[in-house]
Amino acid sequence: MNEQLPARVGLSQEFDCSYLPNRQEQLLVILDPSCYSADKFELLLGLGFRRSGNQIYRPHCPVCSECSSVRILAQEFMPSKSQKRKLNKAKTQFEIKYSSIEKKEYYPLYSKYISLRHQDGSMYPPEKAQFQSFLFCNWLDITFIELWHQDELVAVAVTDCMQKAISAIYTFFDPDFDHYSLGSVMILQQLKFAKKQNKQYVYLGYQIDECDKMKYKTQFLPAQKQVNDEWLAI
Repeated sequence: MNEQLPARVGLSQEFDCSYLPNRQEQLLVILDPSCYSADKFELLLGLGFRRSGNQIYRPHCPVCSECSSVRILAQEFMPSKSQKRKLNKAKTQFEIKYSSIEKKEYYPLYSKYISLRHQDGSMYPPEKAQFQSFLFCNWLDITFIELWHQDELVAVAVTDCMQKAISAIYTFFDPDFDHYSLGSVMILQQLKFAKKQNKQYVYLGYQIDECDKMKYKTQFLPAQKQVNDEWLAI
């Protein structure tokens, strides 16, 4: 594709933005079936696209350009002192496991997370069908990075795997363990996974400077943000 969009793309209807009040959101959606493979998707990640379920998209809003794709340089990343403390604290309590298939414990944990942490979001109230259509994909390998406290699942990072990059799709965790900073811990675990797998980038999705919920994405350095189709150092 040589840094160009595929020939077949579509434009969604406008709908209320999930992150900024009084804004309308619109999505550019890939319609070309040949793009729905790991190698083509990796190229599209470099163009600012992302996956939701089986669909590849990127924001294409009429009067707003606040969404910027962010990626961490995985091989160069070194955790800060604060991040090391979070990892060390979690290491004493939790065990990391990896899975390539969905487990029965996932949806109850997701449901608890959405119900307690995101009652103001578009995914509330949680539904099993929405959970599956949002996170899973039939044309791409997914790794589920799990955090266990004894026999209890407390966090899952849904992670897309390509040849040179991984993409952090979504992390959900038990709010009862919120004091362990599990959101940050799971990104750090994705970075450790990427390093071991010799991946170049960890894509974190979109950064919106005006949205406080997104500010954590710029705490993992070195990283790059896509501005006007160029990747610039953060």
